[in-house]
Amino acid sequence: MEKKLACYICTGCGLGEAINVDKVSNIVKNALKVPIVKSHSALCNQEGVELIKADISAEGANTIIIVGCSLRVKHQEFSFANCIVERVPVRELCLWLLEKPEDVQIAAEDYIKMGVIKAQKANFPEPYIMETVKNILVIGGGIAGMTSALRCADMGYDVVLVEKEAQLGGFVNKLYKQIPTKLPFTEPLIVDTDIQSTIKAVESHPKIKVFKSSKVEKTEGQPGAFDVTISTNGKEEIVKIGTVILAAGWKPYDATKLEHLGYGKFKDVVTNIEFEEIAKKGNGKILRPSDGKPAKKVAFIQCAGSRDPNHLPYCSAMCCASSLKQTKYVRQDNDACAMVFYKDIRTPGRTEYYYKEAQNDPGVMLTKADVIGVSDAGNGNMYVDMENSLLGEKVKVEADLVVLATGIVPATIDDPIINLQYRQGPGLPDLDLYNGFADSNFICFQYETRRTGIYAAGCVRQPMNMAEAQEDATGAALKAIQCAEHVAKGIAVHPRAWDLTYPEPFMQKCTACKRCTEECPFGAIDEDEKGTPYFKPNRCRRCATCMGACPERIVSFKDYHVDMIGTMLKSVSVPSEDDDPRLIVLVCENDAYPAIDAAAKAGIKIDKAVRFVQLRCLGSTNLVWIADALSRGIDGMLLMGCKYGENYQCHFAKGSELANYRLSKVQETLSRLQLESERVQMVQLAIDEGDQVPKMILDFVDRVKEIGPNPFKGF
Repeated sequence: MEKKLACYICTGCGLGEAINVDKVSNIVKNALKVPIVKSHSALCNQEGVELIKADISAEGANTIIIVGCSLRVKHQEFSFANCIVERVPVRELCLWLLEKPEDVQIAAEDYIKMGVIKAQKANFPEPYIMETVKNILVIGGGIAGMTSALRCADMGYDVVLVEKEAQLGGFVNKLYKQIPTKLPFTEPLIVDTDIQSTIKAVESHPKIKVFKSSKVEKTEGQPGAFDVTISTNGKEEIVKIGTVILAAGWKPYDATKLEHLGYGKFKDVVTNIEFEEIAKKGNGKILRPSDGKPAKKVAFIQCAGSRDPNHLPYCSAMCCASSLKQTKYVRQDNDACAMVFYKDIRTPGRTEYYYKEAQNDPGVMLTKADVIGVSDAGNGNMYVDMENSLLGEKVKVEADLVVLATGIVPATIDDPIINLQYRQGPGLPDLDLYNGFADSNFICFQYETRRTGIYAAGCVRQPMNMAEAQEDATGAALKAIQCAEHVAKGIAVHPRAWDLTYPEPFMQKCTACKRCTEECPFGAIDEDEKGTPYFKPNRCRRCATCMGACPERIVSFKDYHVDMIGTMLKSVSVPSEDDDPRLIVLVCENDAYPAIDAAAKAGIKIDKAVRFVQLRCLGSTNLVWIADALSRGIDGMLLMGCKYGENYQCHFAKGSELANYRLSKVQETLSRLQLESERVQMVQLAIDEGDQVPKMILDFVDRVKEIGPNPFKGF
């Protein structure tokens, strides 16, 4: 489609008084060759929007440049069908952030030039359309998997459910009772799990096909067109799948590693899961494994392996409430007492009321303590040895049955289960911080994983109790459905869930350096037998990390490519005065740019030297931009991206980290240009840290001034 540009300059919000609109219009019309240039006192009101729509209809305008406010506001007003729309936020970046009128005018001219160039360089998106299916694979037949399957099926989607065991239900099958889920958490204090009704609903649902005693041998392809090989009793079947929910569940931490707590040494030291089986087998009667006699003094040791840097450093979420429930087994049908030794009791939300009920039971003793071991009492019983308890500094308490509240370990820790045939590996990526749990960047958005179209639910994602797993499963089901619908239309999924573009590499120039395949955070690029990369567009999140990685600059998107950003940078004005620097700040669209918006709205002012250029992700930064900008006289470049590290929040998983890694390589480029490496720096900025923007910029400006002007200035 042939493009026809039209530029509309808003004079509202004080812009008409702060900017010389006639001068700007002349630049756009004559210097930048935009045929339609108009101004209006309030483009976002009905009259202003109708002005634009009239030109679209009568003049054939289809590439619209809006000079006014931030793209983060008035999105609905400035959405026009079958048009490229480029927003130039002079209100925030010029009027609100800069102090002097002359600085506002110069900055506005720079931003408008960059906006027009971006529109000129963009092409109309053409969605990646392929034949897809919308059915959903659920791996795992526990409470999370069954809930996900039912939610998807009830919304009309075909579901394939794969369970490794001979029956559905997972660990809930092992439970004698469960905690009530409704207030007031008084009577009854334990209720039936009702798992059989859920199993019946799944197995009888016409939209759900269940594979039991089965496993996923391999998963190939991409969202909308996964080829999943399912093995059942040695027979294999390949099923075409749209999206996947991994709800493979958990397993208890290996209690044999807790030698000091006597597991394996004493028959009457059992895990919390084994205790459930004892209660279920005895229909509430608690009989000791060693001799079958009724237990009279039952000790519960909390955090058995959890919150321990030598074992599981995290809280396993469900152990405290489960032990409180199990004290009810001891008290309800047995003439016995229960003793709970804890580091802390953690019963978040409404479960706190359940804790209070346990405190009111005279036959339940709860005490904070550091349990240091379990030893032989010499009479067939055991001592629980503890320090720093509420009972005293060093205490021994006798028990005839000891229950270890062992923690949750994801089922995927030793087995990828999903068995992806990806160049980047067979399992879902995880971070060391999460000890094998699927890395969903859940600080920002749970359920997502770093494999597009594959969503994690339940304890494979993080420790949680039964009610939480059901809620989690519902969220994952909705995300899987959204993905199935998006890929069918060629639309990206979170976080760019509107994006119709996709990477289009010019493979004739590819050198097979493998940087794109190694750096893609989402496994969107595989390699053939010769090592040549090939893209799976439906796996792509459109972060353009591959574009930044490619030294040959062969990867591009219809509306985002190396030449576009490079040309924009070259259009920025460079002051001739040596003491008047010009700095470019490349900002991530997800955290850094919103923080800058917030700073502008708060009336915070910044140095006039700066020009912001918004990127999809800092991972898309190509080092050629730095070389080109500095060789043209720009005095310094600052990269402003999401925070990364222990509290991972980068929307594209590794974008900021990759940008920082690439900057470590920029020394060679700058040395070749005979420039100081400190002219290029990177900072991390959270979305709520807009107040820190001025200092970050001022520190960088001061350092560049200290270094001195770019020797290429004026050439």
